[in-house]
Amino acid sequence: MIDIRTLEHNFEAVIFDCDGTLVDTPPIYADAWGAGFSLCGKLMDRAWYLVRAGMSEGVLMDAFEQEFRVVLDRKAVIATMRSRFLQNVHTVREVRPVAATVRRLATLIPMAVASGGSLEVVAATLQATGLREYLDHVVTIDDVVNPKPAPDLFLHAAALLGVKPARCVVFEDSEQGLEAGRRAGMSVIDVNRLDRDEQGQISVGSGFPRDG
Repeated sequence: MIDIRTLEHNFEAVIFDCDGTLVDTPPIYADAWGAGFSLCGKLMDRAWYLVRAGMSEGVLMDAFEQEFRVVLDRKAVIATMRSRFLQNVHTVREVRPVAATVRRLATLIPMAVASGGSLEVVAATLQATGLREYLDHVVTIDDVVNPKPAPDLFLHAAALLGVKPARCVVFEDSEQGLEAGRRAGMSVIDVNRLDRDEQGQISVGSGFPRDG
């Protein structure tokens, strides 16, 4: 059991993934990607997307093309997907334990978001939930070359925060995101294992903290 009020004593910075970690966007993304992919005449099953939630746009389109044997008009797909997402961004809900951690740590420790999403969508999501004001930096796929599980997003966030990677802790929900955090040399917390009690303590099992 870890008291989230002590995170600032164990680390020098906290980096959060956005989609599925801070905010419950996968259902909205599933609808948005379904609209985008329908342009090629193929219907995307919602379950197909949900097991791939967290993938960057390019990686997800690679997977769709490979599985459905199509060639996408990628600009049109992305434009349609983002437009549909932004139409529904007002319905985004926070992942409560993680959002509560952000608010509790505000002013105590530097914090950033490192997301595989686009700046357009991530910025709108953070503004809609009111979380942007608590974050020092927002890093998106627009800022780096390689998506997760490459460590680029997290390393860029650490550089902006001015903190060594080994002194950062990452909150993530996807396997590729957790792997990216490990490759960056950071401690990682799988938000799927979080459990907050009435005193605001977070249980993350035996995986916290991860050394070096």
